Amino acid sequence: MNRATSPSPPRHLPPPRRLRADAARNQQRILAAARELFAERGLDVTLDDVAEAAGVGVGTVYRRFANKRELIEEVFEQHVGAMAEATERCNHNPDPWAGLVELFEWSCQHMASNRGFSEVMLELPDAMERFTLVRGRIRPALGELMDRAHEAGVLRPGITGADFFAMVNMVESMAAFSRPVNPETWRRYMAIVLDGVRADCLPRLPLTVPPLTEDEVDQAKCKMFDARKR
Repeated sequence: MNRATSPSPPRHLPPPRRLRADAARNQQRILAAARELFAERGLDVTLDDVAEAAGVGVGTVYRRFANKRELIEEVFEQHVGAMAEATERCNHNPDPWAGLVELFEWSCQHMASNRGFSEVMLELPDAMERFTLVRGRIRPALGELMDRAHEAGVLRPGITGADFFAMVNMVESMAAFSRPVNPETWRRYMAIVLDGVRADCLPRLPLTVPPLTEDEVDQAKCKMFDARKR
């Protein structure tokens, strides 16, 4: 056969299905590792850290995400989606106060246990834009839930969705302070904040978590000072 006239193999073959599946699995492993690391250590983790935790090469991470910023944004979008789903779920609770408490606890726990989400929301240069994005995604369902709570007479008059976000940030501030010495203290202040917006006819929530001891306060201050020096 004349080699000059023999057919050439096609230059652009579709990638094998197995590779596409592997790539999808790798991406999920990368995102899962990033979520865990950002939650535990904040946004200071590197793509090398993520690759090691995911069990993939750092080149694989860079093929999926050009830089850490892209990875942060993808993880943030997942958190926003989860928060929107939680808001819808809680709004379907036939008891509006129970639904509001469930959503507030979900939001506080999410912020208290997730340093990365807190830093994205409160510390990055475009934090206000991201805060607006979260608020816009959950505002309709949250507004409906709070309207139902007002109509049922279980929420103090005048409390709005803006107050809800402020309340979460109040609890998150205490969570950030106490996290190194007592990661559950935020629950005490969640109950106190919720009691402040309940209608007077409702019984108050029990304070199941004690306040920080003087020694814990001193330890928390030292750890916060050390973190700021780094």
